[in-house]
Amino acid sequence: MVRIGIPRALAFYQYYPVWRTFFEKLGAVVVSSAPTTKQMLADGSKRVIADTCLPGKVFMGHVLSLVGNCDYVFIPVIRSVKPKVYNCAKFLGLADMTRAVIPECPPILEIDFDINKRKEKIYEDIYRMAAKLSVDRARVKEAVTASIKVNNEYRRLMADRGLTPVQAIDVMFGKSVEGKDIRVHSNPVASIALIGHNYLLYDEHVNHRILQRLQGAGCRVSTPEMVPEEILQSVVNKLLGRSYWTSEEDVVGAGGYYLDGRIDGVIGVTAFGCGPDSLMIDTVRRHASNLGNAPFMNLTLEEHTAEAGIITRLEAFIDMIKRRKRRTSCA
Repeated sequence: MVRIGIPRALAFYQYYPVWRTFFEKLGAVVVSSAPTTKQMLADGSKRVIADTCLPGKVFMGHVLSLVGNCDYVFIPVIRSVKPKVYNCAKFLGLADMTRAVIPECPPILEIDFDINKRKEKIYEDIYRMAAKLSVDRARVKEAVTASIKVNNEYRRLMADRGLTPVQAIDVMFGKSVEGKDIRVHSNPVASIALIGHNYLLYDEHVNHRILQRLQGAGCRVSTPEMVPEEILQSVVNKLLGRSYWTSEEDVVGAGGYYLDGRIDGVIGVTAFGCGPDSLMIDTVRRHASNLGNAPFMNLTLEEHTAEAGIITRLEAFIDMIKRRKRRTSCA
């Protein structure tokens, strides 16, 4: 059977169940790269110019790890998933950049996905990509229907059960999640929300295990996926008027929602040098300042970010919240 490689980076945590279901329904074997390692990041960094963003370097490292282990690498061009709302440029040029810097990469399965196109045009693009796998149109349409159903179940698992994308993927594909809703804690010292792109929040090597460190410190942790999408969108509309960038719900929407008296503190996780991130996180910072309900901290990640620095800032943030709660209880 044909082996389809999927890099565990960028849009992986957002769409992996959809992609895996689609290709398995077509009769292919899906091969995902392993979690990010120091060597992967180093290998990816060597292939691109220094100004390339951290997520882009990580992605190239994952593609390199798939070389020799699959027949095709799936790299979609995710241009837009909502009308008049567009993705960052790194997503638009990802397939072309991969071909340029990794010439030994297996053939790339590419589709330009833009919700602003006619539905018929989107399906034609899907059929054209699937034709490389010698699959007829009827089977492709069945695979698309199954993928949509899986996507709805994936979102429901995260919103209703309080699972992270990693946990939800394990549940959907038969693995134990070892645990429950990460918001549940018998006696939390603080309730903290993590906001940001899922490729930063759930890559343990890149973020130095932020989520696990907060849980280990006795915090109850919430993430963007645990809020229904329609609520996140309504917050974005309230703060910005309308969405401009894909994933604004994960930053502006989640930040605005959690800062509105629902949490003790909010931590934004962003990538150094990312234009959209800097705009979105500044909106959240100003909103936090205006409300004054909960403290807000931004952690900026890049390839040289030191683990000790992350730990120190997390400890200081938690201590600040504890002092704030004590003052409030004594008032």
